[in-house]
Amino acid sequence: MPTTPYRRATRYAGVLFALALAWTVLVSPAKADLPSGWTTVWRDDFNGPARTTLDRAQWLYDLGHSYPGGAWNWGTGEVEAMTDSPANVAMDGAGNLAITAIRDSSGNWTSGRVESQRTDFGAGPGQVLRVESRLKLPDVSGAAAAGYWPAFWMLGDSARAVAATNWPGVGEIDIMENINGMADTWSTLHCGVINGGPCNEKTGLSSGPVPNSTLTSAFHTYAMEYDRSRTPEQLRFYVDGAVVNTVSSDQMDATTWANALHHGFFVIYDVAMGGEFPAAFGQPLPTADTASGKPMLIDYVAVSVKGGTATPSPSTTTTTSSPTATSTPTTAPTTSASQTPTTSSSPVTGTRDAYSRTEAEAYDAQSGTSTEATTDTGGGSDITGIGNGDWTLYRNVDFGTTPATQLIARAASGAAGGVSGLVEVRLDSPSATPAGSFAIANTGGWQAWQTVPANITATTGLHDVYLTFTSGQPSDYVNLNWLTFSR
Repeated sequence: MPTTPYRRATRYAGVLFALALAWTVLVSPAKADLPSGWTTVWRDDFNGPARTTLDRAQWLYDLGHSYPGGAWNWGTGEVEAMTDSPANVAMDGAGNLAITAIRDSSGNWTSGRVESQRTDFGAGPGQVLRVESRLKLPDVSGAAAAGYWPAFWMLGDSARAVAATNWPGVGEIDIMENINGMADTWSTLHCGVINGGPCNEKTGLSSGPVPNSTLTSAFHTYAMEYDRSRTPEQLRFYVDGAVVNTVSSDQMDATTWANALHHGFFVIYDVAMGGEFPAAFGQPLPTADTASGKPMLIDYVAVSVKGGTATPSPSTTTTTSSPTATSTPTTAPTTSASQTPTTSSSPVTGTRDAYSRTEAEAYDAQSGTSTEATTDTGGGSDITGIGNGDWTLYRNVDFGTTPATQLIARAASGAAGGVSGLVEVRLDSPSATPAGSFAIANTGGWQAWQTVPANITATTGLHDVYLTFTSGQPSDYVNLNWLTFSR
């Protein structure tokens, strides 16, 4: 949730919109019923007893001041330490999740930041994804609200594995942000490059301030819809059913749009204290007047999809690895009786040139995949049946003395809507920290091939290269035809 500088709306338009929102608050049901055709794929109503913690099979608590290996203070300059204490994140006993920022006697702040374990919330071709939540913002204003930054947002699935160092290209969808207790919210898409580019970073493609005088005294419903059933594709943001921002694929080049949105996402809630966005309004840090203990209340979150079709995988191999708590394995991939590691029928002898095309089926060893004929240009074979926990090994890959900085792979997917995963490059061990990765979701079919680039850590010398496959669900999600590296 990087800075989103203020873009002033006209007073007349603001008054009209505020009146419209006030009316929708009065007539909107507590939990909106979706029209027919929608399927809810994930939901949490936070109905636990007071001080109950979140289900860790569904939610991940972020801790401290950064992702492991990521930018300090979450890369935004906020000052709180995130915890999993019920004082900061817990049910309130009235059907809500409360995320509460607290100042201790020394003036230090703690708060809460939680993410959905699932990272596969996305829209396949022809589908529409809707993510919505009903919230009441912290009941603070004026001097008591200095530095408050509550948010409901999403990051692209591959961000978690690399400590969000691929921001903003991986895509960030800010469904609701509020700062300093102002009577406004913002809804924004971040994409492209970190400064400027098609998404005007770090501002992003924002709604600007959406006025609402009852943000801290009443619940409001915030939602976004990613619509791939129309051309151009469209991202729409809503407050209480009213559209407040629309971003279309024709506002940027196709590659930037695809990198930002053609994959899964995970949901995030947090209450930050201080940082770049509050600073854009003259308040970079909380002050002695900032009130402690004022929660953001979350009634429910729901993820729904409609439309689209999915082509069944032609693979006869089924992977059954259990979903993991994070998208980065910390141990070597495990195998079952049906996933015994095997060697290629034609392993390569000697060294491999990193900068020549390596056929995916020319592995030295693998687990969980199978081989099939491909209809891709040039014919031959691809590897298929690839799901969470699978891997392939290519020994003695020579990167030379000038560092390689990019992986390029030929990939296809006919996975069902919302199913996605990562293709990760690891050097010399299947449990090494990934040198790089890319996310993949439905490309239009198991033989609908795309050439996908991914940045990697600068690499020289001779290495065994492992491709590891990580997903938040057990379904097969990708086929691979070939790979190569570039400088």
